[in-house]
Order: sequence, then C-alpha cells, then structure tokens
Amino acid sequence: MLFIYDRPQRVSFWMRNTPLPLDLIFLDDTGTVTRIHRDAIPFDETAIPGGSGVLAVLEINGGLSDIFGFAPGDQMQHPAFDRATAAWPCPEDPGPG
Repeated sequence: MLFIYDRPQRVSFWMRNTPLPLDLIFLDDTGTVTRIHRDAIPFDETAIPGGSGVLAVLEINGGLSDIFGFAPGDQMQHPAFDRATAAWPCPEDPGPG
C-alpha cells in the first residue's frame, strides 16, 4: 500500500489491526528512500517513526526489502513526486494514441 501526503511532514505508523509483518519504506518529496523499518511486528501499537520530510510511505510484505535489496538512498518513480524535483521522474505522458 502506498500512502501519499499533501506535503512533506513528520510521520509515524503502528501495526494495530495488521496481522502480518510489514516493511515500511519512507520517502521524501523527491521519491528518495530516507528510512526503512523492516519486519514491523503484527498488532504492535509501538510508534514506528519515519522522521521528518516524509511525503510517502510504501508498505510491503515483511522481508521483501531485504530480498530486493532496498536501502536508504534508493529512488522510487511515481506520479506523486513532482517531475521538476523528483530524483527519478516519471516520463511525460504521451497521451492517447
């Protein structure tokens, strides 16, 4: 699941009502990974801080960050990140046809 905020901000998550471990990937407004919390504990209500300047958080199954080798400094491409400032901007939409 991808959470996108209106503006960069300090965020934290918890695992209330979440029955499986998750990796939480925190991204800044350029789409750069700033922090990864691996294997969040199911149903745990302890705050998981993402830090400040977070524009998006990607939740994936626990352990996948290690399998795919994700690390801080990696970049994500998504239309939510402004093309003018994105570290890895989406290509321009060619439109229909």
